[in-house]
Amino acid sequence: MLLEDVAALVGLVLALFGVTMATITDNGVWDGIGTVCIGALLITVAVILVVETKSLLLGESASPAMVDAIATNLVGPGVERIIHLRTMHLGPEELLVGAKLAMSPSATLADAARAIDDAEQRVRTAVPSARVIYLEPDVDRGSAARAADVRAEASADRPGGSVA
Repeated sequence: MLLEDVAALVGLVLALFGVTMATITDNGVWDGIGTVCIGALLITVAVILVVETKSLLLGESASPAMVDAIATNLVGPGVERIIHLRTMHLGPEELLVGAKLAMSPSATLADAARAIDDAEQRVRTAVPSARVIYLEPDVDRGSAARAADVRAEASADRPGGSVA
């Protein structure tokens, strides 16, 4: 909003300059010069707005500093690690956070719910723009099971591949 307001005021000054110079010199070229300057100003503002809003239209992810803050605050009591984390700006001051969290195999449903609620609160405190948060609990099956899952997925993705 500030950029548009400043551009409007500068445009008015350019119009006043063009009309004033045309009146003083009795030469209409100054009015044309003022008009061309206003056009250049509008093009400049349009380019700046396109660059600034393009990332929001394409679903830009959070900055690395924000992602680090979110990741740091997701892990805590009841949450052993982050399996994967995704972020996306929904607006200039609104961030979507989606994460799959590894929890202890012995965690009860109540434990998982409490851990997720606490993690959400920690993230919202650390990153206030993280307004929409979806957290999925999962059992941490250990590195051997994860490696087997990755091999099975890779095998299934190959033509003619099968899962054992």
